[in-house]
Amino acid sequence: VQLQASGGGLVQPGGSLRLSCAASGNIFNIVHMGWYRQAPGKSRDLVAIIGTGGTVYATSVKGRFTISRDNAQNTVYLQMNSLQPVDTAVYYCNLLSGGSAHWGQGTQVTVSS
Repeated sequence: VQLQASGGGLVQPGGSLRLSCAASGNIFNIVHMGWYRQAPGKSRDLVAIIGTGGTVYATSVKGRFTISRDNAQNTVYLQMNSLQPVDTAVYYCNLLSGGSAHWGQGTQVTVSS
């Protein structure tokens, strides 16, 4: 299984970015796809996931971020609005399927003026 993430970059506070992650390979029994993030010196934390159990968002991003999924393309998106400097991190795509967790390579999101 391979996960290819894209869409990160530098944005000013209050701006928006959209992340995409396409999964390929031997994929079956998807439980969820989603995003985690890791800021320097901090742990990797859940941002949002979407799957058989619905959607889950971290409290800090509720109302600002929206996760969506294209099942036919095995692609997950994260629309990030009203970005703030605290959102600066490496964002990792995650796929839980077939009893295994898979991770993408990470994409940097930097929010700075």
